[in-house]
Amino acid sequence: MATLFSQPRRRPPLLRQAIKIRRRRVRDLQDVLPHRAQEIEPPSHHLSPEERALLYEEALYTVLYRLGQPEPAHVGESSELLRYLQEAFRMEPKEHQQMLRQVQELEKPIFCLKATVKQAKGILGKDVSGFSDPYCLLGIEQGAGVPGGSPGLQRRQKAVVKHTIPEEQIHRTQVITQTLNPVWDETFILEFEDISNASFRLDMWDMDTVESVRQKLGELTDLHGLRRIFKEARKDKGQDDFLGNVVLRLQDLRCREDQWYPLEPCTETHPDRGQCHLQFQFIHKRRATTASRSQPSYTVHLHLLQQLVSHEVTQHQAGSTSWDGLLSPQAATVLFLHSTQKDLSDFHRSMAQWMAYSRLYQSLEFPSSCLLYPITSIEYQWIQGRLKAEQLEELAASFSSLLAYGLSLIRRFRSVFPLSVSDSPARLQSLLRVLVQMCKMKAFGELCPESGPLPRLVTEALQTGTTEWFHLKQQHHQPMGTLEAGKALLSLVQDIIGDLHQCQRTWNKIFHNVLKIDLFSMAFLELQWLVAKRVQDHIAVVSGAVTPEMGESLFQLYVSLKELYQLGPVPSERDGVLALEGFYRWFQPAIPSWLQKTYSVALARVQRAVQMDELVPLGELTKHSTSAVDLSTCFAQISHTAQQLDWPDPEEAFMITVKFVEDTCRLALVYCSLIKARARELSAGQKDQGQAANMLCVVVNDMEQLRLVIGKLPTQLAWEALEQRVGTVLEQGQLQNTLHAQLQGALAGLGHEIRTGVRTLAEQLEVGIARHIQKLVGIKESVLPEDAVLPLMKFLEVKLCYMNTNLVQENFSSLLTLLWTHTLTVLAEVAASQRSCPLASSRLKIALQNLEICFYAEGCGLPPEALHTATFQALQRDLELQAASSRELIQKYFCGRIQQQAETTSEELGAVTVKASYRAFEQKLHVELLSASSLLPLDSNGSSDPFVQLTLEPRHEFPELAPRETQKHKKDLHPLFDETFEFLVPAEPCQKDGACLLLTVLDHDTLGADDLEGEAFLPLRSVPGLTGTVEPGDVPQTRLPLTYPAAPNGDPILQLLESRKSDREAQVFVRLRRQRAKQASPHAPGPGRQ
Repeated sequence: MATLFSQPRRRPPLLRQAIKIRRRRVRDLQDVLPHRAQEIEPPSHHLSPEERALLYEEALYTVLYRLGQPEPAHVGESSELLRYLQEAFRMEPKEHQQMLRQVQELEKPIFCLKATVKQAKGILGKDVSGFSDPYCLLGIEQGAGVPGGSPGLQRRQKAVVKHTIPEEQIHRTQVITQTLNPVWDETFILEFEDISNASFRLDMWDMDTVESVRQKLGELTDLHGLRRIFKEARKDKGQDDFLGNVVLRLQDLRCREDQWYPLEPCTETHPDRGQCHLQFQFIHKRRATTASRSQPSYTVHLHLLQQLVSHEVTQHQAGSTSWDGLLSPQAATVLFLHSTQKDLSDFHRSMAQWMAYSRLYQSLEFPSSCLLYPITSIEYQWIQGRLKAEQLEELAASFSSLLAYGLSLIRRFRSVFPLSVSDSPARLQSLLRVLVQMCKMKAFGELCPESGPLPRLVTEALQTGTTEWFHLKQQHHQPMGTLEAGKALLSLVQDIIGDLHQCQRTWNKIFHNVLKIDLFSMAFLELQWLVAKRVQDHIAVVSGAVTPEMGESLFQLYVSLKELYQLGPVPSERDGVLALEGFYRWFQPAIPSWLQKTYSVALARVQRAVQMDELVPLGELTKHSTSAVDLSTCFAQISHTAQQLDWPDPEEAFMITVKFVEDTCRLALVYCSLIKARARELSAGQKDQGQAANMLCVVVNDMEQLRLVIGKLPTQLAWEALEQRVGTVLEQGQLQNTLHAQLQGALAGLGHEIRTGVRTLAEQLEVGIARHIQKLVGIKESVLPEDAVLPLMKFLEVKLCYMNTNLVQENFSSLLTLLWTHTLTVLAEVAASQRSCPLASSRLKIALQNLEICFYAEGCGLPPEALHTATFQALQRDLELQAASSRELIQKYFCGRIQQQAETTSEELGAVTVKASYRAFEQKLHVELLSASSLLPLDSNGSSDPFVQLTLEPRHEFPELAPRETQKHKKDLHPLFDETFEFLVPAEPCQKDGACLLLTVLDHDTLGADDLEGEAFLPLRSVPGLTGTVEPGDVPQTRLPLTYPAAPNGDPILQLLESRKSDREAQVFVRLRRQRAKQASPHAPGPGRQ
C-alpha cells in the first residue's frame, strides 16, 4: 500500500483563485517540501483515495484510543467525534464501518503518562539547618485503586512507592540540597496498561547523609534544630525523612494537566507539607497506524489539520457564511487528542498550524488573521536548530509561497477586495498585517534572506496591478467607431477618477497605516501617464472637423480630465512635470464648438419654454410663469457650463467669459421679444380685458425675474476671481469696461421693457382714477364727503389688490409710483377748477387723505418719502385752504398775520407800545395804549397826524364790539397816547386761534382818506389774565413793530375769499383788506421793508 503523500502529482487549478506555486521533487518520498510558487488547490483534491484512507485511519485510531477526561470545551462522546470524522473525510457509511473495524483490529498503542515534576514550595525542613535535601520517587501503580473515588483523595500510608511499585518501574529525580522550594523540571515517561485501575504515585523524601554530632552541632541555629538532633539520634543512620506524597487516579486526569498538588502526610502530624507542581500528558508509543509508522508525527498532524480546517471552511461556505477562524468543538478535540497522543511540542504544533493555514489560505476563503497566532507562536519559540533541514526548507517555501500569493492579491486588490463587500477593507488590512508580521520574523529573515523589503515589494505589486487594471478597463471599454471611441475613453477616465477616489478615501489609509505607502499618489502618477497618452492619441484622430456630437464628447472628456488633474498633488509638492500638465491646450480647437453648442441649446430651450407658456402664475407666492423658471434653469446651466470649463489660461478665460455674458444678455433680450409676442398671441380675440391684464402682469413679472437672474451673472461666472487672474494680462479697467458694460446694457434694456409694461398697466388704471375723481366733485351736496369718496376708494382697492396679487413687489411698487404721480396731477387739476367751492374741495381733501393711506398700505405700499412729494405737499396745502369756510379762512388769515407779527423784528415802519390784560371777574379786556414811535412822515410837511384804531378780530368772533380810536396827535412822529380802553368780551373767543387785537395806526387827513402808518397784531391768548388772575402792576408792556398788509393778489387766502362771490362776509373782509392795502400802497417801503 502506498504511504501518505508518497506519489507527487500535479493538481488541477482552482476556478476562483488560482495561484501558481512551484514545488520541487525530493528523493525522500516521505516529505514533499514547497520551494517555488505552484498552484494551490481545494482541500478535497489534496488527497488520493489511498492517502485519504490512511489519514482517516489515523484519525479513527486517535479517537478510539483517547485517554483522559475531556477538556471543558471539548467533545466527550467518541461516537460524536466519529460521526464528525466521517463527515469531514466524506466517507460513505459502509466505507466508514469498514475502516472502523479495521482500526479496531489494529494493535493497541502503548499507553504512557508523560509526567513532568516541575517544582515544589513550602516543604518541611527536616535537617538541623532548617532546610531539606528533597528528591522524588514516582511511578504507576497498576491494579490498585484509590479509595474514595474522587480525584486527589489519597491514602495516608508511609510505604507508598517503594513498597507498591516494582523497583524497575520507579523513577527518581535529582536531589536538590538545602532548600524548601526545590526546582526539578524533570520529565518521565510512565507506561501503564489499563487506565481504569492505574494510579500515579509520587513520594517526596529528604536525603539524609551520615554526619558526626560535631558537624550537626555546627549547623544548629535554634532549639528546633536541637530537637531534630535528638530525634535523629533515635532513628537508623542514613534513613531518609518522608516529606509527603501525591496519589492520583489516572482516569481522573485530563489528557493534559498542569496543576499544583498538596503534599499529603502519612500521619496527622504536620498536615501542611507544601505543594508540588506537576504536569501530565497521556501519550502513545508504537501506534499501529500506517501513517504513524511511515511518517513523522509533525507531517501527519499537519495533513490532519489541513483536512479538518478545509472541511470547516467548506461547511461555512455551504451555509453562505464566512469562517471566523474558530474550529468546531469536534475538530478542536480531534486535533488536540492527536497532537497530545503524538507528543507534539507546542512549537511543532504552531508549525503545523502555520503550514496548514498558509496553504489553505491560498485556496479557501477565511480570515487572514488566523495566521497571526502561529506566526507569533513560531517567533516566540524560534530556535533554528529544533527543525530538520527538510522542515526548514518547507517552512521557507511556505513563507515564499504566502508572500507571493499575498502580493498577487495586493496586485489585484481592486477585484479581490471590492468595496461592494463591507468587510473588504478589514480583510485587506488583515492580510497586510500578516505579511508585515511574517516578514518581521526571525525565522523569515534567516530562511528567506534574499527577499526584498516588504514595502518595496508591495509598491511594485501595486504599480503592476494598477497598470494591469488600466489595460483591463481599456479592453472593457473597447470602442466600435470614432464617436464611440470618445465615449469609451470618457467612461475609462470616469472609472479612473472613481478608482482614485476610492484609493483616497479608503485604500490609502490602510496602506499608509500598515506600510507607510502612499497608494493614492502612486496610483495617480501611474494612471495619469497612461490616460494622457490615450487622450492625446484620441484627439490626434478627431482634431479635424469637430462635429456637435464630437464636441459634446470632447467637452465631457475635458471636464473629466480636469477633475482627474485636480486630484493630483499641488505643483509645489510634485517631483516633476505631470503628463497631464497643460492638458487643456489639447482641446483648444473645440472651444468655438462648445460655445456655439451652449448658446444653441439655450436658445432652443428658451423658445420651447415660451411656446409652452400659458402666461399663468405658478402660484400665490410665485407670480411669474413657467418660462421664467425654465429661463432661470437655462441660465444656471450656462453658468454651470462656464464653471465646468474654467479655462486655465487667464487671457483666453476672459474671452470665453465675454462670450458667455454676451450670449446670456442676447438670450435675455430674445426672451423679452418672445414673451411679449406670446402675450399678444394669447390675448388676440380675448373679450375679457381682465385676462389680458393678467397676462401683462405675468409678462412684467417674468421680465423682473429675468432681471434678477441676469444680475447674478458676476457671482455665477466668478468675475471677481477672473479679475484677479487676468490682472497681469489685461489693461487696467478692461474687464470692467467690457463685462460690466455688457451687463449694464442688458439690465437697462430689461428695465426699459419692464417700465413699458408697468406704464401700460398704469395707463389702464389712470383712466378709471381720473373718472372717479371727476365724479367726486359732481355728487350732490347732501352726500357727506366721506361717503362721496367711497367709489374712488373701492375702485382702487379692487384694482390695487388685483395688481398686488399678480405683480411681484418690485413691479407693484413701480406701478404705485406711476399711479400716485398721476393721481396727484388729476387731483391738482380738479382742485384748481373747484377753488371757489369749499364742498368740492373738502371732498378732494378727504380723497387725498384716503389716497395717502391707501398707497401707504400700512407700510406695504409706497414709503412716506415717495408719497410726500412737493406736488403732494402743495396740493395738501391748497385743499386745506379750499375746503375751509370763509370764517375759517379769515381765522387762518389772522393766524398768519400773528405769525408774521411774531417774526417781525424791524421797526422801519415804527412801533406801538401797549399794555393789555384780561379781567376775568368783569369779563373785560383792559387795553392801555401807551405810545407810538418812529412813525413814517406821511404829510407834505414832513410829519404826520397819527391816531390808532383798536379792533378785536376776527369780527365774526366779536360782532358786538365796535372799533375804538385814540385821540389824534398833530405833527407828531412819536406820539404819547396814554389812553385806556375796555372791551366787554367773554374769555372763550379770546382764546381761539387767530383772535387778536388789531392796532391800526393811521395818519389823519382832513381833505382825503386817512393814510396807513402800519398795523400791529396782539394775540389775545397771550394776554395776562385769561388763564388766571393778574394784578394791575404786573401787566407788562408790549412793543409791537408795525407792518403793512400784503396785496390781496399775493395772498392765497384773500384770493380764495375773493373768489367766493356769493359769500357777503368774505367779500366784505376782502374789501376791507384791499382798502388797507390801498391806504398803504403810496407809502409802501421798498424791498426789504415791512
